[in-house]
Amino acid sequence: MMRLSGTIIAITMAVSASMAGAVAGWAEDTPMPPVSRIEVVLASQYKHQVEALTEEFVQAGMPNVHFQFARYGQPPQNIGMGRAVPADKAREAIRLALKYNLGIGILLPERLFPPRFVTIASSNFDDTVEYPILKEDLARLLDTSLSTEQFHELYGKLTSVPLKPAGRYCAGC
Repeated sequence: MMRLSGTIIAITMAVSASMAGAVAGWAEDTPMPPVSRIEVVLASQYKHQVEALTEEFVQAGMPNVHFQFARYGQPPQNIGMGRAVPADKAREAIRLALKYNLGIGILLPERLFPPRFVTIASSNFDDTVEYPILKEDLARLLDTSLSTEQFHELYGKLTSVPLKPAGRYCAGC
């Protein structure tokens, strides 16, 4: 019995080691996409334009785009992204949000997302993590002279100011 369990352990270790090498080899050959996923919620008026919308996001360098459509009304005017989204792709995401979501009034902090993830018009967040953004600050984020590091430094500053409790989180305000 002892000999059989030792053999099983040895086989398991050998298979695990070979699998790790195969995964590492595959990962080295596969380039990392600049944006791993983008999730977009749009007004229902766009639900018959998925093919054209997808093409526009692909042309902007974000092929892994997933759409949802609000049943009623306008989705929230927010955008959020991870800390490793390249500045040029972040600006493209902002441009597309401005075009299809009637503006951006709220930034969601980077800490909430995987490094190369973008969300536009998400209703998954509440006012405890919603940072209002002024048009002037949005224009600063759109500045093409900002490097990725500078972009994320500014984005981080705009989403790190302590928020005052509001709405249902404000007892006695």
